[in-house]
Amino acid sequence: MNNIIELIYLATTLLLLLGLKKMSSPKTAMSGIILAGWGMLLAILVTFFSPTIHGYVNYELMIAAIVLGTVFAWYSGKKVKMIQIPQMIALYNGMGGGAASAIALLELMNYQHTSVVLRGLGLLGAIIGATSFSGSIIAFAKLQDIIKREIVLPFHQFINAALLLSAICFAVILLFYPTATFLILPFFVVTIVLGLTFTLPIGGSNMPIVISLFNAMTGLAVGFNGFVLNNPALIVAGIVVGASGTLLTQLMAKAMNKSIFSILFAPITKSQANAEVSTTGTMKSIEIDDTAIMMAYANKVIISPGYGMAVAQAQHKISELASQLEQRGISVKFAIHPVAGRMPGHMNVLLAEAGVSYDKIFDLEEINPEFSHADVALVIGANDVVNPAAMNEPNSPIYGMPVLNVGAAKNVLVIKRGQGKGFSGVENSLFTMDNVHMLYGDGMNVVNRLVQVIKSL
Repeated sequence: MNNIIELIYLATTLLLLLGLKKMSSPKTAMSGIILAGWGMLLAILVTFFSPTIHGYVNYELMIAAIVLGTVFAWYSGKKVKMIQIPQMIALYNGMGGGAASAIALLELMNYQHTSVVLRGLGLLGAIIGATSFSGSIIAFAKLQDIIKREIVLPFHQFINAALLLSAICFAVILLFYPTATFLILPFFVVTIVLGLTFTLPIGGSNMPIVISLFNAMTGLAVGFNGFVLNNPALIVAGIVVGASGTLLTQLMAKAMNKSIFSILFAPITKSQANAEVSTTGTMKSIEIDDTAIMMAYANKVIISPGYGMAVAQAQHKISELASQLEQRGISVKFAIHPVAGRMPGHMNVLLAEAGVSYDKIFDLEEINPEFSHADVALVIGANDVVNPAAMNEPNSPIYGMPVLNVGAAKNVLVIKRGQGKGFSGVENSLFTMDNVHMLYGDGMNVVNRLVQVIKSL
């Protein structure tokens, strides 16, 4: 039986790896998710037959938990809007960290059956998992606009350092004196509070990177627990998640031209934001009819979507607009910044959902040289990722971050609800440039009116 279980765990691992490989391409991502889901289901079912759990578990509670979790996940997966996927990822990642820390808790209570090495791995898993759990909850609250601003306590980094040092001290005592179980509760309280205070001062614009980091941490905690439980499926899954999450974190930080350290330990505060050079000039509005004529008689149009497009759920209308322009022989391309939206790939998924072909979607490095040859650059719902202050204002908090060079187009049209700032709280100097005009209003309504006018021309 043990050999059969090990073979099934191996099959589970292969399904997870194959699923991850398929997720690297938008064309095969859906089949990859399905493969990984089957692998996870297989791992759950075979665990019931593992001889290592007999006599230690309540099967009724396990089945009840699986049923409740399945119903909740199915319902939320069906009902959640595409715009809310980042929040859902943060929430589910927090659940993973919480589960990892709960497993570590049980192993610490059952100290007589574990060696010093395994207790050490369990304690590391507990610290990482509990921190990821509470930090992911804060990330969810920020993405959901429950927490609308950065919260920086007096001597904030000293508080974080004290909490981390306290967690390490508790862990060392529990490692060498496992009978001191009365320390387990304060140990977990400290690590959970650490996750809260660690995440509270980080701005909303950096939340995608933080979520990716917590995802990597959850994977690492799961991997440690896999060693403690002698479960190869947990080991492999945890290592894969930890490695991929770490790589994604590094790639996103590179896309923003920031170090991970500066994002996590030196968030933008009000004093930093005030160092920004104020913009000059005024924003110029334009009528729908004039906009439609400008686009209908262009040769090349580049569309740059951002989170505002997702909020307005305007991706289908944008796709229809692109189709109308292409029917008139106009070249249409989409420019996607690596951190546009709330998560990497957010805009790509929305556009693919609306039927935009993958060969029309280009990343920053590919599309930036083409803006100078475009007759019209249409910006819908993007702000920080098109702000030229990142290139030419050394005192700006976002200086050095690579941005889409939309200002180089002959004409720039910006669809925006109002004159608000982006996630970073920085004024956008693009909006006052001479070749830029603003279309104020709900993104979907504005694009719909554009489509109707272009059809009538």
